[in-house]
Amino acid sequence: MIGAMAQSIHQTQRVAAYGLVQREPDRHILLVRLTDRTPSPGSWSLPGGGIDYGEHPNEAVIRELYEETGLRGQVAELLDVDSGTRETMIDQEVIERYQAVRILYRVRVTKDKPLLVIDVDGSSDSPTWFDVESLTELSLTPIAELARRHLH
Repeated sequence: MIGAMAQSIHQTQRVAAYGLVQREPDRHILLVRLTDRTPSPGSWSLPGGGIDYGEHPNEAVIRELYEETGLRGQVAELLDVDSGTRETMIDQEVIERYQAVRILYRVRVTKDKPLLVIDVDGSSDSPTWFDVESLTELSLTPIAELARRHLH
């Protein structure tokens, strides 16, 4: 068990909002690639991220969509809420316990245009439309895997 010898435990909880954006009728989903600033660089995720203090999750997902893809959108519906934890030894003295709470929305793009990263140097890059059939070939984050269950 992690922590048998640890002297202190550092607990962190992060609440984030993500958008499942689909382009119909060609069955494409919008994903972003995670950068080296994340624990899973190169993995593909949904546009989204941490909710700022005082920000409503609906507003956060629309802000993140714009920052990561350059697209404007609106929340269509709440799809799911997910939570996951991990425990890591930082050193022999400290355990980090991390909980991610992920809110998943269906988001509709209000104005389609070429994809562009606004928040350069952020946690994601390379916004890309993928055919839903090609998702099995990608390394997906847990929130992107969850979104697969909500595809139409």
